[in-house]
Amino acid sequence: MRYCKRCVQTDTMPGIYFSEDGVCGACLYEDEKKKIDWKAREKELRDIVQWAKKTTKVAYDCVIGVSGGKDSTFQALYARDKLGLRPLLVNSEPDGITQIGRRNIENLKNLGFDVVSIRPSPVVMRKVVKRSFYKYGNPAKITEYSLTASAYIVASEFKIPLIMQGENDAFVLGVKNSDLDADGNALNMNKLITQSTPWQEFTGDGVTEKDLFVFHYDREKMIKDGFRGVWLQYYAKEWSGWHNIHFSLLRGLTIRAIDFNPYEIGTYAAYHQLDSDIWPMNMMLKYLKFGYGQCTDHASNDIRQGLLTREEAIELVKRFDGRCGEYYINTFCNFIGIDADEFWRVANTYRGPMWKNKGKKGWVLENPIWEQEPPEENIDVSQLLRRVYPKKENYEEIKSKI
Repeated sequence: MRYCKRCVQTDTMPGIYFSEDGVCGACLYEDEKKKIDWKAREKELRDIVQWAKKTTKVAYDCVIGVSGGKDSTFQALYARDKLGLRPLLVNSEPDGITQIGRRNIENLKNLGFDVVSIRPSPVVMRKVVKRSFYKYGNPAKITEYSLTASAYIVASEFKIPLIMQGENDAFVLGVKNSDLDADGNALNMNKLITQSTPWQEFTGDGVTEKDLFVFHYDREKMIKDGFRGVWLQYYAKEWSGWHNIHFSLLRGLTIRAIDFNPYEIGTYAAYHQLDSDIWPMNMMLKYLKFGYGQCTDHASNDIRQGLLTREEAIELVKRFDGRCGEYYINTFCNFIGIDADEFWRVANTYRGPMWKNKGKKGWVLENPIWEQEPPEENIDVSQLLRRVYPKKENYEEIKSKI
Protein backbone atom coordinates (compact mmCIF):
# COMPACT_ATOMS: atom_id res chain seq x y z
CA MET A 1 0.00 0.00 0.00
CA ARG A 2 1.02 3.59 -0.61
CA TYR A 3 0.55 6.21 2.07
CA CYS A 4 0.08 9.97 1.91
CA LYS A 5 3.35 11.83 2.47
CA ARG A 6 1.74 14.17 5.02
CA CYS A 7 -0.84 12.06 6.87
CA VAL A 8 -1.23 8.28 7.16
CA GLN A 9 -4.07 7.73 4.70
CA THR A 10 -3.70 4.88 2.21
CA ASP A 11 -4.29 4.72 -1.51
CA THR A 12 -6.78 1.88 -0.91
CA MET A 13 -9.54 4.25 0.24
CA PRO A 14 -12.29 4.13 -2.41
CA GLY A 15 -12.21 7.27 -4.55
CA ILE A 16 -9.08 8.77 -2.97
CA TYR A 17 -6.61 10.69 -5.10
CA PHE A 18 -3.00 11.76 -4.63
CA SER A 19 -1.00 14.61 -6.10
CA GLU A 20 2.16 13.95 -8.09
CA ASP A 21 4.04 14.63 -4.85
CA GLY A 22 2.15 11.87 -3.06
CA VAL A 23 -0.18 14.06 -1.01
CA CYS A 24 -3.80 12.93 -0.56
CA GLY A 25 -6.85 15.00 -1.47
CA ALA A 26 -7.83 15.71 2.13
CA CYS A 27 -4.41 17.21 2.90
CA LEU A 28 -4.55 19.22 -0.32
CA TYR A 29 -7.90 20.63 0.81
CA GLU A 30 -6.26 21.87 4.01
CA ASP A 31 -3.98 23.93 1.77
CA GLU A 32 -6.95 25.20 -0.23
CA LYS A 33 -8.78 26.31 2.93
CA LYS A 34 -6.14 28.99 3.46
CA LYS A 35 -7.09 30.58 0.13
CA ILE A 36 -10.87 30.57 0.60
CA ASP A 37 -12.74 33.87 0.86
CA TRP A 38 -14.70 32.90 3.95
CA LYS A 39 -16.54 36.25 4.13
CA ALA A 40 -17.88 35.69 0.63
CA ARG A 41 -19.00 32.19 1.57
CA GLU A 42 -20.71 33.43 4.72
CA LYS A 43 -22.57 36.02 2.64
CA GLU A 44 -23.64 33.26 0.23
CA LEU A 45 -24.92 31.20 3.15
CA ARG A 46 -26.78 34.14 4.68
CA ASP A 47 -28.47 34.82 1.34
CA ILE A 48 -29.67 31.20 1.34
CA VAL A 49 -30.86 31.62 4.93
CA GLN A 50 -32.87 34.72 4.02
CA TRP A 51 -34.39 32.83 1.11
CA ALA A 52 -35.40 30.00 3.43
CA LYS A 53 -37.00 32.37 5.93
CA LYS A 54 -39.03 34.06 3.20
CA THR A 55 -39.94 30.80 1.45
CA THR A 56 -41.17 28.67 4.33
CA LYS A 57 -44.90 28.47 5.00
CA VAL A 58 -44.57 26.49 8.22
CA ALA A 59 -43.08 27.01 11.68
CA TYR A 60 -39.62 25.82 10.63
CA ASP A 61 -37.30 27.09 7.91
CA CYS A 62 -34.57 24.43 8.14
CA VAL A 63 -34.17 20.70 8.78
CA ILE A 64 -30.99 19.24 10.26
CA GLY A 65 -30.29 15.52 10.49
CA VAL A 66 -28.68 14.83 13.86
CA SER A 67 -27.09 11.95 15.73
CA GLY A 68 -26.48 14.09 18.80
CA GLY A 69 -22.71 14.03 18.30
CA LYS A 70 -20.18 16.83 18.00
CA ASP A 71 -20.96 17.87 14.43
CA SER A 72 -24.74 17.83 14.64
CA THR A 73 -24.65 19.72 17.96
CA PHE A 74 -22.52 22.42 16.35
CA GLN A 75 -24.78 22.50 13.26
CA ALA A 76 -27.95 22.94 15.29
CA LEU A 77 -26.57 25.75 17.45
CA TYR A 78 -24.85 27.47 14.52
CA ALA A 79 -28.08 27.42 12.51
CA ARG A 80 -30.22 28.78 15.33
CA ASP A 81 -27.90 31.10 17.23
CA LYS A 82 -25.65 32.48 14.49
CA LEU A 83 -27.87 32.31 11.41
CA GLY A 84 -31.19 32.97 13.12
CA LEU A 85 -32.88 29.92 11.60
CA ARG A 86 -35.65 27.93 13.27
CA PRO A 87 -34.49 24.36 12.66
CA LEU A 88 -36.37 21.11 13.10
CA LEU A 89 -33.94 18.38 14.10
CA VAL A 90 -34.42 14.86 12.74
CA ASN A 91 -32.81 11.88 14.40
CA SER A 92 -32.75 8.48 12.69
CA GLU A 93 -32.35 6.31 15.76
CA PRO A 94 -29.97 3.39 15.29
CA ASP A 95 -31.03 -0.05 16.40
CA GLY A 96 -29.67 -0.66 19.88
CA ILE A 97 -28.81 2.99 20.52
CA THR A 98 -26.16 3.38 23.22
CA GLN A 99 -26.65 5.16 26.53
CA ILE A 100 -24.32 7.92 25.37
CA GLY A 101 -26.34 8.24 22.17
CA ARG A 102 -29.60 8.64 24.11
CA ARG A 103 -28.01 11.15 26.45
CA ASN A 104 -26.75 13.29 23.59
CA ILE A 105 -30.11 13.39 21.81
CA GLU A 106 -31.72 14.42 25.10
CA ASN A 107 -29.05 17.10 25.42
CA LEU A 108 -30.09 18.59 22.07
CA LYS A 109 -33.73 18.65 23.19
CA ASN A 110 -32.73 20.33 26.43
CA LEU A 111 -30.83 22.97 24.47
CA GLY A 112 -34.23 24.09 23.17
CA PHE A 113 -34.78 22.23 19.91
CA ASP A 114 -37.77 20.36 18.55
CA VAL A 115 -36.63 16.87 17.56
CA VAL A 116 -38.37 14.29 15.38
CA SER A 117 -37.08 10.76 15.96
CA ILE A 118 -37.47 8.10 13.28
CA ARG A 119 -36.63 4.48 13.97
CA PRO A 120 -36.82 2.06 11.06
CA SER A 121 -38.55 -1.20 11.88
CA PRO A 122 -36.06 -3.43 13.75
CA VAL A 123 -37.47 -6.41 11.86
CA VAL A 124 -36.68 -4.77 8.53
CA MET A 125 -33.38 -3.37 9.79
CA ARG A 126 -32.20 -6.79 10.92
CA LYS A 127 -32.85 -8.22 7.46
CA VAL A 128 -31.21 -5.43 5.47
CA VAL A 129 -28.19 -5.22 7.78
CA LYS A 130 -27.65 -8.96 7.37
CA ARG A 131 -28.00 -8.60 3.61
CA SER A 132 -25.54 -5.70 3.65
CA PHE A 133 -23.03 -7.79 5.61
CA TYR A 134 -23.17 -10.79 3.29
CA LYS A 135 -23.37 -8.87 0.02
CA TYR A 136 -21.00 -5.98 0.69
CA GLY A 137 -19.01 -6.88 3.80
CA ASN A 138 -20.35 -3.62 5.21
CA PRO A 139 -23.32 -4.12 7.55
CA ALA A 140 -23.53 -0.42 8.40
CA LYS A 141 -23.87 0.55 4.74
CA ILE A 142 -27.65 0.38 4.65
CA THR A 143 -27.99 2.16 8.01
CA GLU A 144 -26.41 5.25 6.44
CA TYR A 145 -29.24 5.41 3.93
CA SER A 146 -31.88 5.92 6.61
CA LEU A 147 -29.55 8.13 8.63
CA THR A 148 -29.23 10.64 5.79
CA ALA A 149 -32.55 10.24 3.97
CA SER A 150 -34.70 10.88 7.04
CA ALA A 151 -33.94 14.62 7.10
CA TYR A 152 -34.85 15.01 3.42
CA ILE A 153 -38.05 13.01 3.82
CA VAL A 154 -39.18 15.17 6.75
CA ALA A 155 -38.29 18.37 4.87
CA SER A 156 -40.24 17.21 1.82
CA GLU A 157 -43.31 16.05 3.77
CA PHE A 158 -43.44 19.14 6.02
CA LYS A 159 -42.54 21.55 3.17
CA ILE A 160 -39.49 22.95 4.98
CA PRO A 161 -37.34 24.51 2.23
CA LEU A 162 -33.76 24.11 3.52
CA ILE A 163 -31.76 21.06 4.69
CA MET A 164 -28.44 21.58 6.45
CA GLN A 165 -25.82 18.82 6.49
CA GLY A 166 -22.30 18.70 7.91
CA GLU A 167 -19.35 17.39 5.90
CA ASN A 168 -18.94 16.77 2.20
CA ASP A 169 -16.76 13.69 1.62
CA ALA A 170 -15.19 15.40 -1.38
CA PHE A 171 -13.37 17.62 1.15
CA VAL A 172 -13.02 15.79 4.43
CA LEU A 173 -11.90 12.46 2.92
CA GLY A 174 -10.24 13.83 -0.19
CA VAL A 175 -12.17 11.61 -2.56
CA LYS A 176 -13.20 12.12 -6.16
CA ASN A 177 -16.66 11.06 -7.20
CA SER A 178 -17.83 11.88 -10.70
CA ASP A 179 -21.32 12.61 -9.34
CA LEU A 180 -20.52 14.38 -6.06
CA ASP A 181 -19.46 17.97 -6.61
CA ALA A 182 -16.94 19.68 -4.33
CA ASP A 183 -19.33 22.49 -3.48
CA GLY A 184 -21.89 23.52 -0.89
CA ASN A 185 -24.90 21.75 -2.40
CA ALA A 186 -26.09 19.01 -0.01
CA LEU A 187 -29.10 17.94 -2.04
CA ASN A 188 -26.60 15.54 -3.58
CA MET A 189 -26.17 13.67 -0.29
CA ASN A 190 -27.29 10.42 -1.91
CA LYS A 191 -24.30 10.63 -4.29
CA LEU A 192 -21.84 9.87 -1.50
CA ILE A 193 -19.68 6.83 -2.28
CA THR A 194 -21.12 5.01 0.74
CA GLN A 195 -24.59 5.33 -0.82
CA SER A 196 -23.70 4.67 -4.43
CA THR A 197 -25.57 1.34 -4.42
CA PRO A 198 -29.23 1.76 -5.51
CA TRP A 199 -31.44 1.37 -2.44
CA GLN A 200 -33.66 -1.09 -4.33
CA GLU A 201 -30.87 -3.69 -4.11
CA PHE A 202 -31.69 -4.15 -0.43
CA THR A 203 -35.14 -5.53 -1.20
CA GLY A 204 -35.77 -9.27 -1.07
CA ASP A 205 -35.87 -11.82 1.75
CA GLY A 206 -39.27 -10.48 2.70
CA VAL A 207 -38.29 -6.78 2.41
CA THR A 208 -40.32 -4.75 -0.11
CA GLU A 209 -39.75 -1.28 -1.53
CA LYS A 210 -42.49 0.04 0.76
CA ASP A 211 -40.56 -1.31 3.73
CA LEU A 212 -37.65 0.92 2.72
CA PHE A 213 -39.56 4.21 2.59
CA VAL A 214 -37.29 5.89 5.16
CA PHE A 215 -34.12 4.71 3.41
CA HIS A 216 -34.23 7.01 0.39
CA TYR A 217 -35.44 10.38 -0.86
CA ASP A 218 -36.39 11.70 -4.28
CA ARG A 219 -33.63 14.19 -5.04
CA GLU A 220 -34.87 15.10 -8.51
CA LYS A 221 -38.37 15.87 -7.21
CA MET A 222 -36.94 17.97 -4.38
CA ILE A 223 -34.86 19.96 -6.88
CA LYS A 224 -37.94 20.42 -9.06
CA ASP A 225 -39.99 21.54 -6.06
CA GLY A 226 -37.38 24.14 -5.10
CA PHE A 227 -35.79 22.65 -1.98
CA ARG A 228 -32.18 23.52 -1.20
CA GLY A 229 -29.46 21.80 0.83
CA VAL A 230 -26.15 23.07 2.20
CA TRP A 231 -22.98 21.52 3.60
CA LEU A 232 -22.13 23.66 6.62
CA GLN A 233 -18.48 22.63 6.38
CA TYR A 234 -18.30 24.45 3.03
CA TYR A 235 -19.49 27.75 4.54
CA ALA A 236 -18.29 27.85 8.16
CA LYS A 237 -14.61 28.73 8.60
CA GLU A 238 -14.53 27.38 12.14
CA TRP A 239 -15.66 23.90 11.08
CA SER A 240 -13.28 21.13 12.13
CA GLY A 241 -13.60 18.02 14.24
CA TRP A 242 -11.38 19.47 16.97
CA HIS A 243 -13.34 22.72 17.10
CA ASN A 244 -16.74 21.03 17.02
CA ILE A 245 -15.97 18.62 19.85
CA HIS A 246 -14.83 21.36 22.22
CA PHE A 247 -17.71 23.62 21.22
CA SER A 248 -20.15 20.79 21.93
CA LEU A 249 -18.53 19.66 25.18
CA LEU A 250 -19.18 23.12 26.59
CA ARG A 251 -22.83 22.67 25.68
CA GLY A 252 -23.49 19.33 27.30
CA LEU A 253 -22.13 16.69 24.91
CA THR A 254 -21.11 13.38 26.47
CA ILE A 255 -18.14 11.40 25.11
CA ARG A 256 -16.30 8.26 26.22
CA ALA A 257 -14.53 8.48 29.56
CA ILE A 258 -10.82 9.25 29.50
CA ASP A 259 -9.99 5.72 30.68
CA PHE A 260 -11.82 3.94 27.81
CA ASN A 261 -9.99 1.08 26.10
CA PRO A 262 -8.84 2.02 22.55
CA TYR A 263 -8.15 -1.63 21.73
CA GLU A 264 -11.86 -2.39 22.14
CA ILE A 265 -13.06 0.11 19.52
CA GLY A 266 -10.08 0.39 17.17
CA THR A 267 -9.22 4.03 17.77
CA TYR A 268 -7.83 6.43 20.36
CA ALA A 269 -10.47 9.10 19.55
CA ALA A 270 -13.04 9.26 22.36
CA TYR A 271 -15.66 11.29 20.51
CA HIS A 272 -16.50 9.44 17.29
CA GLN A 273 -19.52 7.23 16.49
CA LEU A 274 -20.99 7.26 19.97
CA ASP A 275 -24.58 6.27 19.30
CA SER A 276 -24.32 2.70 18.00
CA ASP A 277 -22.31 -0.42 18.88
CA ILE A 278 -22.20 -1.54 15.24
CA TRP A 279 -19.44 0.93 14.34
CA PRO A 280 -16.33 -0.63 15.95
CA MET A 281 -17.13 -3.95 14.28
CA ASN A 282 -17.90 -2.27 10.96
CA MET A 283 -14.64 -0.32 11.06
CA MET A 284 -12.79 -3.58 11.69
CA LEU A 285 -14.37 -4.97 8.52
CA LYS A 286 -13.17 -1.89 6.67
CA TYR A 287 -9.68 -2.70 7.92
CA LEU A 288 -9.94 -6.20 6.48
CA LYS A 289 -11.23 -4.93 3.14
CA PHE A 290 -8.91 -1.98 2.58
CA GLY A 291 -6.00 -2.36 4.99
CA TYR A 292 -6.93 0.66 7.09
CA GLY A 293 -9.56 1.40 9.73
CA GLN A 294 -10.98 4.29 11.67
CA CYS A 295 -7.77 4.93 13.60
CA THR A 296 -6.11 5.79 10.29
CA ASP A 297 -8.94 8.22 9.49
CA HIS A 298 -8.80 9.87 12.90
CA ALA A 299 -5.00 10.08 13.04
CA SER A 300 -4.89 11.59 9.54
CA ASN A 301 -7.41 14.26 10.54
CA ASP A 302 -5.47 15.03 13.70
CA ILE A 303 -2.22 15.44 11.76
CA ARG A 304 -3.99 18.00 9.57
CA GLN A 305 -5.25 19.85 12.64
CA GLY A 306 -1.78 19.95 14.20
CA LEU A 307 -2.60 17.59 17.07
CA LEU A 308 -0.27 14.76 16.10
CA THR A 309 3.07 14.42 14.40
CA ARG A 310 3.16 11.87 11.60
CA GLU A 311 5.38 9.62 13.71
CA GLU A 312 2.91 9.73 16.62
CA ALA A 313 0.09 8.91 14.22
CA ILE A 314 1.96 5.89 12.86
CA GLU A 315 2.42 4.57 16.40
CA LEU A 316 -1.30 4.94 17.15
CA VAL A 317 -2.29 3.25 13.88
CA LYS A 318 0.11 0.38 14.59
CA ARG A 319 -1.45 -0.19 18.01
CA PHE A 320 -5.16 0.39 17.48
CA ASP A 321 -6.20 0.27 13.82
CA GLY A 322 -8.56 -2.59 13.04
CA ARG A 323 -8.98 -3.67 16.67
CA CYS A 324 -12.42 -4.68 17.89
CA GLY A 325 -13.57 -6.20 21.16
CA GLU A 326 -15.50 -9.47 21.18
CA TYR A 327 -18.47 -7.69 22.75
CA TYR A 328 -19.13 -5.75 19.53
CA ILE A 329 -18.73 -8.81 17.32
CA ASN A 330 -21.01 -10.91 19.52
CA THR A 331 -23.60 -8.14 19.73
CA PHE A 332 -23.71 -7.94 15.95
CA CYS A 333 -23.89 -11.73 15.53
CA ASN A 334 -26.80 -11.91 17.96
CA PHE A 335 -28.58 -9.11 16.11
CA ILE A 336 -28.53 -10.82 12.71
CA GLY A 337 -28.74 -14.38 14.04
CA ILE A 338 -25.37 -15.98 13.20
CA ASP A 339 -22.50 -17.36 15.28
CA ALA A 340 -18.92 -16.12 15.48
CA ASP A 341 -17.59 -18.85 13.18
CA GLU A 342 -19.99 -17.77 10.43
CA PHE A 343 -19.09 -14.13 11.03
CA TRP A 344 -15.40 -14.79 10.48
CA ARG A 345 -16.07 -17.05 7.49
CA VAL A 346 -17.86 -14.19 5.76
CA ALA A 347 -15.47 -11.49 7.00
CA ASN A 348 -12.41 -13.29 5.67
CA THR A 349 -13.92 -13.54 2.18
CA TYR A 350 -13.73 -9.74 2.02
CA ARG A 351 -10.04 -9.42 2.90
CA GLY A 352 -8.21 -7.27 0.41
CA PRO A 353 -5.03 -8.23 -1.50
CA MET A 354 -2.87 -6.45 1.09
CA TRP A 355 -3.48 -9.40 3.45
CA LYS A 356 -1.57 -12.68 3.23
CA ASN A 357 -2.37 -15.89 5.07
CA LYS A 358 0.87 -16.98 6.75
CA GLY A 359 -0.40 -20.31 8.06
CA LYS A 360 0.22 -20.57 11.81
CA LYS A 361 0.81 -16.81 11.97
CA GLY A 362 -2.63 -16.22 10.50
CA TRP A 363 -3.49 -13.23 8.35
CA VAL A 364 -0.73 -10.63 8.07
CA LEU A 365 -0.98 -7.10 6.66
CA GLU A 366 1.88 -6.77 4.19
CA ASN A 367 4.21 -3.77 4.26
CA PRO A 368 2.16 -1.52 6.59
CA ILE A 369 3.25 2.04 7.27
CA TRP A 370 4.89 1.15 10.59
CA GLU A 371 7.24 -1.17 8.70
CA GLN A 372 7.85 1.32 5.91
CA GLU A 373 8.52 4.11 8.42
CA PRO A 374 9.13 2.61 11.89
CA PRO A 375 8.26 5.08 14.67
CA GLU A 376 10.64 5.76 17.52
CA GLU A 377 10.42 3.35 20.42
CA ASN A 378 10.33 6.09 23.07
CA ILE A 379 6.85 7.44 22.26
CA ASP A 380 4.86 7.50 25.50
CA VAL A 381 1.45 6.38 24.22
CA SER A 382 -0.36 6.78 27.55
CA GLN A 383 0.79 10.40 27.73
CA LEU A 384 -0.12 10.87 24.07
CA LEU A 385 -3.66 9.60 24.68
CA ARG A 386 -4.12 12.06 27.54
CA ARG A 387 -2.88 14.89 25.35
CA VAL A 388 -5.39 14.26 22.56
CA TYR A 389 -8.34 13.70 24.87
CA PRO A 390 -10.65 16.74 24.45
CA LYS A 391 -10.93 19.14 27.38
CA LYS A 392 -13.54 21.87 27.71
CA GLU A 393 -11.02 24.44 28.86
CA ASN A 394 -9.17 24.23 25.52
CA TYR A 395 -12.04 25.80 23.56
CA GLU A 396 -10.97 29.44 23.84
CA GLU A 397 -7.45 28.58 22.67
CA ILE A 398 -8.85 26.67 19.67
CA LYS A 399 -11.28 29.46 18.83
CA SER A 400 -8.51 32.07 18.92
CA LYS A 401 -6.60 30.21 16.18
CA ILE A 402 -9.49 30.20 13.70
